[in-house]
Amino acid sequence: MDLGDWRSRISELDNQILNLLNQRAEAALRIGDLKRRQDAPSYVPEREAAILNRLVAANRGPLSAATLQAIWREILSGCRALEGPVTVAYLAPPATFTHQAARERFGEAAAYHPSRSIAEIFEDVERGRAQLGVVPVENSIEGAVNVTLDRLLESDLTICGELTLEIGQYLLSRATELREVKRVLSHPQGLAQCRGWLAANLPDVPVEETNSTAGAAELAAGDATLAAIASEMAGQLYGVPVLRARIEDNRQNTTRFLVIGRQQPAPSGRDKTSILFAMPNQPGALYRILEPFARIGLNLTKIESRPTKRERWDFVMFVDFEGHREIPIVAGALSEIAERTRYLKILGSYPAA
Repeated sequence: MDLGDWRSRISELDNQILNLLNQRAEAALRIGDLKRRQDAPSYVPEREAAILNRLVAANRGPLSAATLQAIWREILSGCRALEGPVTVAYLAPPATFTHQAARERFGEAAAYHPSRSIAEIFEDVERGRAQLGVVPVENSIEGAVNVTLDRLLESDLTICGELTLEIGQYLLSRATELREVKRVLSHPQGLAQCRGWLAANLPDVPVEETNSTAGAAELAAGDATLAAIASEMAGQLYGVPVLRARIEDNRQNTTRFLVIGRQQPAPSGRDKTSILFAMPNQPGALYRILEPFARIGLNLTKIESRPTKRERWDFVMFVDFEGHREIPIVAGALSEIAERTRYLKILGSYPAA
């Protein structure tokens, strides 16, 4: 076959793909009608995770798994919107890393609701201004996002999903040379993740914290003496050129985000559960609480302590582990742990990233 033959073949395949996509969309419309009659949510995270896991496992190439997932996220996003609207709260303004993570999870067809702070994301979901929220919970370099942990302690929302996002930090400025920069603005996490680069390249330039990386980019758009540490997406949105690319100190810089809402996903086959608990003030209390995990063979993926801010030196432990609360062996472990703690809260079981 020559070039013209292959192009004709691609045109035929494009028409077949278009026809199949519209057949899938028609099925989504019918499912949406049934869900509305049953008052069921249009977003079913365990179902979407199972679809992606199945397709990635069945993929034989030459498309990579990452490419396949990106394509299918948009197919799922478009069909989900046909079933019913999904509104997702994120940390404003547009082009924050939280906004980027939300778009990667829910695609272009979702409706996005800007919230002024992480605490407000929780409040917007709690009050029904958004069905779901996306919040950062930990960074591979800087550790836990404490405001998220504190709100999980207080809120009645559940975790219904997670995702990870590789964080690339860019120095954005209308300045043409580094010597023209008089102040560097960013979110505290952005500044911390570029501390070494700033010390080496702008040692005498003061830094200033902002509520978000995108907010810093927005300010830098109006003043050529300012530079913002933010995403490349923020630079494109606010019209601020990239002065230096990828200035993060560690190229393994990754942030984990949680999806919060009121849903309790069913098992997907590859899940995590998040809990928090308070320990009795006794020798060996933590060992006894965690012992069922080791005995049963449940893998812990995170353990973090936070003060409750209710009494002096009163702490709770946040724990993530592999497994779903509805699986009998996990349910049994949680029952044992509940008897050994002063307080146990199950934050959610959800498809693993």
